[in-house]
Amino acid sequence: MKAPLFVTLCLMLVCSLPAIADEAAERILANTRYSVTLQTQQDLHGYMSKNGKKTPLSLFLRKEDIQFFYKVGKEEKRFHMRLEKDHYDLFEIVDGNTKQFNDAKLSESINETDVTYEDISMRFLYWENAKVTGEQKVNGQLCDVVRLENPSKTEGEYRIVYVWVHKKYGAMMKMVGYDAQGKPLKQFLVTDLMRIGKEYTLRTMRVSSVDPASNKQTGITYVEFQKAKAAEGKAKR
Repeated sequence: MKAPLFVTLCLMLVCSLPAIADEAAERILANTRYSVTLQTQQDLHGYMSKNGKKTPLSLFLRKEDIQFFYKVGKEEKRFHMRLEKDHYDLFEIVDGNTKQFNDAKLSESINETDVTYEDISMRFLYWENAKVTGEQKVNGQLCDVVRLENPSKTEGEYRIVYVWVHKKYGAMMKMVGYDAQGKPLKQFLVTDLMRIGKEYTLRTMRVSSVDPASNKQTGITYVEFQKAKAAEGKAKR
C-alpha cells in the first residue's frame, strides 16, 4: 500500500506544478505591468538614439491608458494604447481622429531605429500561458525568468518571448524575442531604473537587433527617459 500511495502523491505533485508555475508567472507579470504603467498619472520624456540620430519620445501614462508620440523633424506621430489582461488595443491618432492601428505594421521600425510598435507597447506582457522557468541575475540583480508564447500566429514578429523581471522591484530588466524557429530576433537590456512614486520603471535601455540566420547583432538603439518631476530617485543597485 505504501508504494502506490507514494507514487500517487508524486503524480499529484507533478501534475500540480504547471498550474503553480502559471499562477506565479501571472503574479510576476501583474507586478511588471503595474511597474510599466505606474498605475498613476505620469509623463515621461526622452529619446531613442541610433548612430547618433535622436528621435524624441514621450509617454503619457494613465493606468491602462497610455499615449505616446515621437517626433520626426517637426512632425509628431501620436498613438494610444489600451491595455487589459488578455486584451490589447493600439490606435493611431491622425489629425485629431483616432483609428485602429494596422496590426500588419506592428513589426515596423520606428523612424529607422531598432524599436518597433510592438516593442514600445510591450504587448507581450499581456500574452496568456506564461510560465516561470527559473531565476537568473541581470547586471547583478536577481530576476525571475518568465516565458511567454504569442497567442497569434500572424500578429507581430515574436512567437516566443523570455522576460527577466527584477525580483524586488518588479521591473523588466531584460527581454529576448524569438521567431517561430526559436532564433533570437531582438534583445532589450535595461541598464538603469528610476523610481516614480513607489514604483520602479526603466530609465535607460539598450535594444539590439539580431540576424536570426547568423545570430549576429545587426543594430543597436538606446532608449533613455529623463527623470520625471515626480521621481524620487534612482533605483539602488
